[in-house]
Amino acid sequence: MREQTTQEIQKPRDRAILAGLSSPRLDSRDNADEETMAELAALVETAGGEVAASALQNRSSPDPRTFIGEGKVAEIKDLVRHEEATMVIFDNDLSPSQMRVLTEELGVQVLDRSALILDIFAQRARTREGRLQVELAQYQYLLPRLTGMWTHLERQAGTSGKGPIGSKGPGETQLETDRRHIHRKIDKLKADLEEVRRIRGTQRQRRMKNEIPVAAIVGYTNAGKSTLLNALTGADIPANNRLFDTLDTTTRLLTVSDTLDVVVSDTVGFIRKLPHQLVDAFKATLEELEYADLLLHVIDISNPLWQEQAAVVDGLIRELGAEGTPCLRVYNKSDLFWGEVRPHGEGEVNISARTGEGIPELLAAIDRTLDKGTRRVTVHLPYDKGGLLDLLYREAKVESVEYGSTIDIAAVCNPKAIGAVKPYIEGWVEPREPWEA
Repeated sequence: MREQTTQEIQKPRDRAILAGLSSPRLDSRDNADEETMAELAALVETAGGEVAASALQNRSSPDPRTFIGEGKVAEIKDLVRHEEATMVIFDNDLSPSQMRVLTEELGVQVLDRSALILDIFAQRARTREGRLQVELAQYQYLLPRLTGMWTHLERQAGTSGKGPIGSKGPGETQLETDRRHIHRKIDKLKADLEEVRRIRGTQRQRRMKNEIPVAAIVGYTNAGKSTLLNALTGADIPANNRLFDTLDTTTRLLTVSDTLDVVVSDTVGFIRKLPHQLVDAFKATLEELEYADLLLHVIDISNPLWQEQAAVVDGLIRELGAEGTPCLRVYNKSDLFWGEVRPHGEGEVNISARTGEGIPELLAAIDRTLDKGTRRVTVHLPYDKGGLLDLLYREAKVESVEYGSTIDIAAVCNPKAIGAVKPYIEGWVEPREPWEA
């Protein structure tokens, strides 16, 4: 019995036919091509489905009714029957009326790319914040599609006596009732997310008060962000080879060097054609980027399309207002790199999060970028200057205090604390400016 249950769990949820349209009339971001169709196949696997076949159509312009044209619809209908498919998933976004027509003509459920991504997010979200964000995105996606879903209920339930039999009612269509209900749900979810944001803001202020810098890990989905966080901090985050495996922000403390601690945040992966509802709904997670002191842009350099993927992430960083934040480009999976010369230069590090290659160089680069003049020092305070010890407890990280002929303190001090106690720092030499060398 237990074996049967396991087989049922492992059985794919659906067999899907993939469809896409390439047309000069579509925006380049909305077009389907071989690469985006391959990515769509990976998304289907992530959602627990199985790809049975795919069909890519080239047309001068989208068909207003069926999007891909009657001939292609007939071809896909044959594929559905032959492959015993349970759904058809489009790489493009469909209008509500096109989705309704295609569902009727193909005889199976029809989804577009945005609906598939929303389904994956709904499966993956774990925390209350993540679930709130997904639910908000789902309602925002659903709202403009209500008309297509409720055509059978659009008869006006008025009281004039001139309507069809069965249309008498409270004077409001089912469609309008559902719209009001969804608007109320959206308002409630936004209010709940504002509360989440307020709590995160309080936590952020506490970190800023403690002067602990924040590094946010960003990157295309499946670039290895969670594996990197595990390698850096020993965090036990599931790191699987599937898209959108991390949805909820994970935050860990990382000791970069003996004078620098950093809070590292792992964020949701970016992707081409990310539904705009998700960009809006995930602002509460992604706003960490705006307040971060450093971005670690993780790039899967083993992927032949890494340059295009990096450009997608750069665009979303600009959209979120974080383009002014210092950024290190972290070329991950370098052990699988297919080219001859790895990218190199200022602000670029090659690593393999899986094997640990390049991690020391990455830590050194983080230390250089976030270095704010913090130093580990030994201070010998005379007893009549004991009040400075209180200042060190407030402004520095005091590691040990011993009382002898003087008060001997080992501490990690920022420039402000150093300025207050430098006459008593053991072996202190005033740093020279570069032009004095």
